[in-house]
This record gives sequence, C-alpha cells and structure tokens, in this order.
Amino acid sequence: MDLDTKKIFKTLNPNKIWLPVILGLGIVVYLILSDPDFTPSKLTMARDAAIWPILLSVFVLLARDVGYVYRIRTITDKNLSWTSSIYVIILWEFASAVTPSVVGGTAVAVFILWKEGINLGKSLSYVMLTAVFDNLFFVIAAPLALIFAGNYIFPQVDTQAVLGKSLNAIFYTSYALIAIYTLIMAFALFVNPRLFKWLIIKITFNKLLKRWRYAAYERGNEIMWASNQIKGKKFSYWFKITVSTIFIWSARYVMVNCIIEAFVDINLTQHILVFGKHIILWIAMLLSPTPGSSGTAEYFFNLFFVEFLKDYTLVGSILWRTFTYYPYLILGAIFLPRWVRKVFFKKKVS
Repeated sequence: MDLDTKKIFKTLNPNKIWLPVILGLGIVVYLILSDPDFTPSKLTMARDAAIWPILLSVFVLLARDVGYVYRIRTITDKNLSWTSSIYVIILWEFASAVTPSVVGGTAVAVFILWKEGINLGKSLSYVMLTAVFDNLFFVIAAPLALIFAGNYIFPQVDTQAVLGKSLNAIFYTSYALIAIYTLIMAFALFVNPRLFKWLIIKITFNKLLKRWRYAAYERGNEIMWASNQIKGKKFSYWFKITVSTIFIWSARYVMVNCIIEAFVDINLTQHILVFGKHIILWIAMLLSPTPGSSGTAEYFFNLFFVEFLKDYTLVGSILWRTFTYYPYLILGAIFLPRWVRKVFFKKKVS
C-alpha cells in the first residue's frame, strides 16, 4: 500500500476544520430561514433541556470512545499501549470528520497504526477488520429496524417534499452498497483472498479497465497480507471484537434518545423507534459528499426527528452535532501536533 506521507498530512491538516463547521452552520441557517414559525427564542430553548439526560449524553459519548479504544487495542492483540490507542482513535475520528463520508479515514488509520509501530500488513488487516465489523453491524441492524418499525422508520412529515421521495432511495442505495462491499470484503478476508485477487486482476484485462490493472494487483496483495494476519485467532478474540462493536454503535445511536428525552417525554416504544430511525439516518448519511456529512447530517436529523422534538428540533440538532461531531475536530487539532512530535521527533508527550 502506498502511504504518501504528504497526502496523509494534507488529509489531517487542522486548517480543514473550518469547512465542515461552515457547512454545518450553513444548513442550520437554512433550517432557520425555511421555518416560517422561527423566532430567536427558539435558540434559547436549549435552556429547557433536563439536566440528567444531558449528563447521560456526555456519559454515552465517553463510554463509546472508551469502547473504541478498547476495541482497537483488542484488535491489535494489545500491541498498542492504552496511550497509543487513544491517539489512534482520536486521529482516526478526526480524519473521518474532515473527509467526506464516502471516503472515510481508512488510509489515514493505516498510516497512524503503522507509525505507532504496527507493521504495514497488520495495520492494513486491522483497519479492514474494523471496517468489516462496523459495516456488518449496519447490514444486520438496518433490516431489524425496518422489521420492527416498518414505514414509520422514514420521515412522515411534509418537509420530506424538499427531497421528493428520494430519501428512501438514498437509504436503500447506501445500504445496498454497504452490504455488497461488506460481503466482498468478508469473503476476501476470511474465505478466499487468492480468488479475490485473481478476480479483480482478471476484470482489469478488459480494455476499458486496463489502466487499473496495477492498482488491482496491489489491492489483491493487500487483501492477502491482511488475511494472513488474522488467521488462527481464538474465539475470545472474535467475541470481544463483536461485543465491543455492538456496544460502540449502540452507544452512538442512543445519543439521540438522550437528547430527545432531555426535551420531551417519550415511552419505550418511541425510544425503540428513535433508535431505529437513527440507524437508518446514519446509513443514509454515508453517501454524503461533504466532510463528516456536515450539512447533510443536520438536514436529515430535522427530517427524521421533528415528529418527536417539534419546536425543539433545531436545538436538538445542534446539541447532537455538538456531542457527536465537533469535539473530534477540536481534539484532532489538539492531538495531531502532539502525535507528530511523539512519533516523528520521539519526544515524550505528557
């Protein structure tokens, strides 16, 4: 895998923070201007939030990050220290926050693990393994949400007319792409990496695809390296990764439940519906071309949860992104220079 250091640091450039912030603020302004009932007092409605659900939101945020740190250390067979694991997760989240969702921070994550002392083959396998487990959660959880909630899982409000009837299509397109990618990667990693390599190279013998033959050869080699690294793992290894993945994503999704509960009382059935809607929302966001789904996330949040939050939707959306997105922009800008000094200049960072 060609890890171009200049390209990696260009991706991690803290100066990129302003773009997703502007995009996010832009969509908030749009939602304000498109609301005929908006008054400045709506922004002060955040003061109506109940304190315990807000504190629970903070706890859920911290618990999720602890889960991330535990999982990456487990995946690497504890070859990463706790400190290194924290750096990896924060910088990985930062990379995801400043790149479009359709791109993600995969190459950056491989680079970070590599610079933390994990050899390139293992770094690649660990990142691929993480991606496969995360995507498997989506692939399994989304149909369950649809089964339990049915058509109620999609927005039932007039504002959906802005998107026409494309929201359902966005979800199903995104889900299909995730499912296909996950099945292919799972087959390549766990079943037959050599056949996968042969197939993608064979495909590039077509004249139209000839220019990508070398890239296909490289990707095939990467899959074979990654597959070799995870062979022979014990059941406990896979069990810990599975449980931590479920915990991480459940914590991420229950954040919206906490925020809604801070403003309105909802029953258990509604909590389950909110949780399911968040799963569908997240999968739809994965096709967003903007850094960290900025703008797209805020807009979709408004569509999915206005039926619960009503006049509190705007402040709820701002709180949601404040808890789940913007902290990683700030932490990335703080931790990146420290990590660069630690890794490239071998200086102790207190």
